[in-house]
Amino acid sequence: MELARLLQSQGFGSRAECRALVANGRVSVDGRRCADWAEQFEAAGLVLSVDGVCWRHRRAAYLALHKPFGYECSHRPQHHPSVYSLLPLPLIRRGVEAVGRLDADTSGLLLLSDDGAFVHRYTSPRKRVAKVYELRTRHVVDDAQVAALLAGVTLRDEALAVAAVGCQRLDERRLRLSVTLGRYHLVKRMLAAVGNRVESLHRVAIGGFVLPPELRAGEWMWLEAADLERLAAGGSAATADGLQHGGHAAMEGTPGWS
Repeated sequence: MELARLLQSQGFGSRAECRALVANGRVSVDGRRCADWAEQFEAAGLVLSVDGVCWRHRRAAYLALHKPFGYECSHRPQHHPSVYSLLPLPLIRRGVEAVGRLDADTSGLLLLSDDGAFVHRYTSPRKRVAKVYELRTRHVVDDAQVAALLAGVTLRDEALAVAAVGCQRLDERRLRLSVTLGRYHLVKRMLAAVGNRVESLHRVAIGGFVLPPELRAGEWMWLEAADLERLAAGGSAATADGLQHGGHAAMEGTPGWS
């Protein structure tokens, strides 16, 4: 494939912008500086370097972001910065989108991708993919509240009772809760329905993939093949118990490229 087209497919701008990157000596391939934007390369396994930052060619982008508190999952945020401001420009230009949303006051694991089928799989309620949260409550959580969350609670505007697929009490005011639906403020509404209130909310896992402890708030990582397999293998079986952490994939492109 033509080098300029390769760069364009990875989010480095229009064809003209990518040609200019090469012409200005800003692009290397496998450690060799390139001068001809029309030079042909095999895309699979190719490592591009733009302004000294390495990017492995990827047919589709699959990312995990540790979303901090105080960020909105929107390209047009209203009250807080956008989570997309935490990503390097090439990823935004290639069209990665958040897989579902986390509220501004919720932190934790957020998936992003430019693969529409992937986004649908992990947002569709029919797929019953578990999302696991750790939360702190205002009041002490008792056995009756845990039992009610597992049995199902009635929420306003919901025709059927909504039940957690897993619920583990971490201490008297902390829970690990697993749900498969993606309703608006679902976890907060479920806790309110049993007479309690969520004070802080953090998503720790989706499917079988757990937010790596070394991925700090505001950082992102590529999801590699093993991560995607772990994510898919979890399915609705990823309850609040027995979570295992995945490996931390290397971050090739850094948030500083523009």
